[in-house]
Amino acid sequence: MRSAAALTQFIGGLAFLWALGCASPAHAQLGIGEWVRTDAEGKGMTMTVEACCKGGFRLTYHVPVGNGQPPLIVTVDLPMDGTDVPTMMGGKPTGQTMSAKRVDDRHYLGVVKQNGQLSMTNTVTLSADGKTLTVEDKTAGGQLVTETWMKK
Repeated sequence: MRSAAALTQFIGGLAFLWALGCASPAHAQLGIGEWVRTDAEGKGMTMTVEACCKGGFRLTYHVPVGNGQPPLIVTVDLPMDGTDVPTMMGGKPTGQTMSAKRVDDRHYLGVVKQNGQLSMTNTVTLSADGKTLTVEDKTAGGQLVTETWMKK
């Protein structure tokens, strides 16, 4: 199992970028609902997307940890105005912030910081039918992780 900080960084980067994808006028309601991560590394992880924050989105992740323990609950409320926003775990700030920008209707770029230091960049692609989300996370150390999410 990953450390809580590393897991939060990993999930947090996706959270902000996914919400930007949902904010596109063409996909305004597309992202609301339940998503399931399907790649081997993220198997069993789910994400709920809800409206909040004066036109923004609240993302709630349930991250299985195994060993009979309850899942980690990670949330982020995204006002969608381009500012850094905190990621919360168990209702408490993690020290992580996220920011992102929209390239076009289906592509997004983002930056994740932990305690003010760059920890990850992201590129996000939403499929043309709005049912698959592919996220490429690149850590500050150069590790590349690809996530795949499917709409329930």
